[in-house]
Amino acid sequence: MRGDGDGWVVCDAGHRHWGRFGAAGLLLRHGAGGDEDDSVLLAHRIWWSHHGGTWGIPGGARDSGETAREAALREAVEETGIDPARVRLTGDTVDDHGGWSYVTVHARLETDHAPALEPCDGEATELRWTPVADVGDLELHPGFGAFWGGQATAEPLP
Repeated sequence: MRGDGDGWVVCDAGHRHWGRFGAAGLLLRHGAGGDEDDSVLLAHRIWWSHHGGTWGIPGGARDSGETAREAALREAVEETGIDPARVRLTGDTVDDHGGWSYVTVHARLETDHAPALEPCDGEATELRWTPVADVGDLELHPGFGAFWGGQATAEPLP
């Protein structure tokens, strides 16, 4: 069942964005807890999607009654099959466009080994645990690339 957030909107700057109530994605890390040891779960976006063929994080449109954190976790579960009980949310970063925002929800996967995952919903052709040091070597979704290149840090959760 599709949520009520699916649809295009135009922000105050005149740009077109997916998600009537904004959008959110889950930046899921696994590893020892330092950039040199961590990997990030990335999705290779299917060709027909917005910026298809690029790499990004699982995510999508927020529904009207959803927080960004709820939306990011829901989308990640729908797209990857990840066990939500193993995900610990650690903070978030907001990219506000005026009238529309994208929230990157930062999280850690609390397991001994990163699970092999397959795309679940047809929006990605591949899921990959990518070492943090290698993320910038991939062709990234423009929004995620700007975020990643800016070394955005998360606001810790209260």
